[in-house]
Amino acid sequence: QVQLVESGGGLVQAGGSLRLSCAASGRTFSSYYMGWFRQAPGKEREFVAAISASSAITKYADSVKGRFTISRDNAKNTVYLQMNSLKPEDTAVYYCAGSREYLTGTDYYARRMYDYWGQGTQVTVSS
Repeated sequence: QVQLVESGGGLVQAGGSLRLSCAASGRTFSSYYMGWFRQAPGKEREFVAAISASSAITKYADSVKGRFTISRDNAKNTVYLQMNSLKPEDTAVYYCAGSREYLTGTDYYARRMYDYWGQGTQVTVSS
């Protein structure tokens, strides 16, 4: 069993930056594919970014490409989401997710491919 705990959310003005962290328990973190999803009020949870176990592959939603960067430190069992140039439409609860599967292609974007989820951290961007 893996537990994921997000941190780093908060209130920021448009154009500002935040860095989210997701700390994972367990010895097999380095073999997991990791992702970030978000859910705004009244909307479905949507894919934001993902990273392969080795960090060789990263994927981004079009809405965040060029502004957000996902990274991981396997020695610290932690995955990060650096968010720059934040917009009010980025306001949401951000969830960290982990997958035991070998992800390819569109797998990265699918919620059903992720086995473990954190409790979420609120990000609010004011205009």
